[in-house]
Parts: sequence; C-alpha cells; structure tokens
Amino acid sequence: MGARCSKFSLCWFHSHLKPSVLESSDLENGGKSDRNLWPTFTEFSLEQLKSATSGFSSDNIVSEHGEKAPNVVYKGKLDNGCWVAVKRFNKFAWPDSRQFLEEARSVGSLRSERLANLIGCCYEGEERLLLAEFMPNETLAKHLFHWEKQPMKWAMRLRVALYLAQALEYCSSKGRALYHDLNAYRILFDQEGNPRLSCFGLMKNSRDGKSYSTNLAFTPPEYLRTGRVTQESVVYSFGTLLLDLLSGKHIPPSHALDLIRGKNFLMLMDSALEGHFSNDDGTELVRLASRCLQYEARERPNAKSLVSSLMSLQKETEVSSYVLMGIPHETASSTKPLSLTPFGEACLRTDLTAIHEILEKIGYKDDEGIANELSFQVWTNQMQETLNSKKHGDTAFRAKDFATAIDCYTQFINGGTMVSPTVYARRCLSYLMSNKSQEALGDAMQAQVICPAWPTALYLQATCLFSLGMENDAQETLKDGTNLEAKKNKN
Repeated sequence: MGARCSKFSLCWFHSHLKPSVLESSDLENGGKSDRNLWPTFTEFSLEQLKSATSGFSSDNIVSEHGEKAPNVVYKGKLDNGCWVAVKRFNKFAWPDSRQFLEEARSVGSLRSERLANLIGCCYEGEERLLLAEFMPNETLAKHLFHWEKQPMKWAMRLRVALYLAQALEYCSSKGRALYHDLNAYRILFDQEGNPRLSCFGLMKNSRDGKSYSTNLAFTPPEYLRTGRVTQESVVYSFGTLLLDLLSGKHIPPSHALDLIRGKNFLMLMDSALEGHFSNDDGTELVRLASRCLQYEARERPNAKSLVSSLMSLQKETEVSSYVLMGIPHETASSTKPLSLTPFGEACLRTDLTAIHEILEKIGYKDDEGIANELSFQVWTNQMQETLNSKKHGDTAFRAKDFATAIDCYTQFINGGTMVSPTVYARRCLSYLMSNKSQEALGDAMQAQVICPAWPTALYLQATCLFSLGMENDAQETLKDGTNLEAKKNKN
C-alpha cells in the first residue's frame, strides 16, 4: 500500500522529531475555521534533505534568485512520499543559527489553507534551509502571464485576490503582517487549484538583508525612502498584484495610476477578458487597486478591509478552482462506489455513536497475536497497575465518559509494558468524541503501526480525515481499509 502524505505524515513526523520541536497550535482555515494541515514544525537533518532533493540536484530546482536575494528553492520528496519545497539560503544569510531557528519557528507556527505552510527547517553547520508544503500547479505568474491553453477566468482572478487578502489578514492576526517582496511568483496553486501564499516571504532573505528584490518601479515608495517594510508596504504590493490580475501583464503602478486618473481604466483590462466581466465589477477592482497604491501609506486599506471589499465581488463560488483553472483533477467520487462493511459505512458517515457501538462489541479480539513479552520483574511491579488503567478506561469507554477514558488509556499507553491497537482505537474515538481530531488521527496511525493488517485502523483514519475536512484523503483511506478487509476475509 502506497504511503500518502496526509495519511502518514503525522506518524512519520513523530518518529523523526528532535526534542526542540515546536508544536503548532491554533490551526486555521484562512483565518476562519480550525483545520489541521501539517501537525508540527519539525527540525530536519541535512542528510534527510540531501536525500529528498537528490543531493540538491540542479534538476530539482524550482526557482532561484540573484545576488540581492541569494537563495534557491528545490523540489524534494521525503521518505514518507510527501513532496516538499526546500529553500536553501546563501551560507552568509543567517550566520546566527539561533536567530534563524527563532524566526523559522515563528513562521512555522502558522497554519492556514491560504498559505503554503512552513513545515520545517534545517540549520546544520553553515546550512540554513526551510521546508514548505509543495504546491504542484505552478505560480500565478505562470497562469497569468505565460498561459498556454486558456487565460485565467475573471471569476478565478477575483478568487485569487480574495484568497490572497485572506492570507494576509490571517498572518496579520497572528502577528506576522510583514511580507517581503509580494509578487505573482509568491502565489502558488495547490492540488485543488486553490491559490496559496508562499510562507517563504514571511521570512526575510537574511538577518539584515534587503526585503525587496524586484524592479524599483514596483517597490513601495516608503521602502525606497527608508528601506523598511511596513504593513502598508504589503498592501501596496497587493495593489500591484490587483493590477496584474486586471491586465494579465506586469504594469508599473505609476503608468496604471495615470490611466486610472484619466478615466481610461478599460485600457488596463486584459483583452482576453472582454465580455466576461461587468463594468461595475471592473470599476470596483480598479478602485480598490488605486486605494492600495496610494503614495501616503496611511491612506491605504488594511487586510481586513480588503477581504470585505473582495468578498462581495466573488463569482461562480460554487465552482471548484481546478475547474475554473482547467487543471486535470482526480476525485474519489470518480471511482466506482465502494462496497462498505457496516463499520466502513459508519466511518463514511462519521457516525461516532455507531463506531462506538461497533468498537465496544468487537472488544479486544483483534489484539490476539500481538506479542507482549514481559520479564517477571516487570510483571510483578507494573502489570497490575497497567491492567487496572486499561480496565478503568474500558469502563469509562462503555459509559461514554470519554474524558476519563482518554486519561486511563493514556496511563496504560505511557506504562509501556503492553501494546494494544484496540486501546489506541478506543482512545482515538474518545478523542473524536472530544473534538480533538488531530490527536485522534495520531492514535489511528499508531494503531496501524502496531498492526499494519488491521482494517479498523484505516477506517478510523478515514473518520479522522473526514472530521478534519480532508475529503479526498479520507475517501482514499476508506478505500484502502475496504481493500485490506476484503483481502483479509479472502485468506
């Protein structure tokens, strides 16, 4: 069975963590609702990253910058099969490893579906590297300026603007309002065709290096005066991106503002959009761009205001991004329906009550054959206490006292004298009942580690993924559980 990123990342990450790992919290979806993506910010070894990038092969280079921002981004594949983007800084960029780690940890604490999230770093010797989620569908620059099959649709351009504004609002709410060199190459498209803001721009290119490396014609005026980036500078850059979306070209703001002041905004518009947008919508977006590009920083709107303005302009909101983008996409629903067992059906529905009844009914019969070798001393000194913890946990589980069940099962697991996939399965459900989906996913994965051929572990993983909103991964995991059970019953 192939290892997919969403299913095995937590288990793999936990097995590779260093003691100084920063546990991420407050995971959010565009600043709105909680949703776990990569569970932890992790420190990787240089050897792991060399392996992932084939020795930092030039064939794996995704992007690179010149002398002003000396760094290279590679595409890499971790041992668990997950693709990542690896940014390798110039060796002089961050001489103080502690400062680099502190900055990386701060950015790595963010989790949003509007970001290509930072998931780890490496700081061995003179090496300073960052790892982020890999986005497989190119950059905004590619789809806007260098498209091959179709120009970006008006509805998608409006969605890009909104999602980007939501990303900036989220970062601002978490104390990371400064973004360095915001441009069309910093906006990436994920597997679903949704635009995400690269987390790399949330860190400076160096401890004291310049933040902006683009053409001076696009640089915020106050940066040219002071060399400092402010929240208002980021909004100015957002305004240049609105011009990109309107025109399909990279137009200098001064030229665009001259056209806008002369009431010639239609000359700004991408000719490929002719007939596909209303003048009112076009006028509103031009007005918003003009506000962002005000010379005086205090006259520009904030991120929250941008989100509010763009929300009302959205079109075709029911259409998936990959459809608007014309990106090929495989969905679980395109495959033939699964023939599910009652347990699989309960997991598909995320029916926790039904899952509880089934887990209680089957008891511990699936633990048979799990080796628990104990010395006589361990037996006499620890076994009774360990068994009591499990017994109390089972009593609480039957009584649907899930908080107590979690505590008792945790004592059993921490005792370390016995391993039981069923205990992990029961604690998994207890976590789900307590609205702790990520902890539940970790237990379901651990149950599979202990007993790889146990379909229940995969079914529970699917339930956790459904509860986390990860529909496609949940469907695939449910399919794996069904196939495993069918194979098991055939033997």
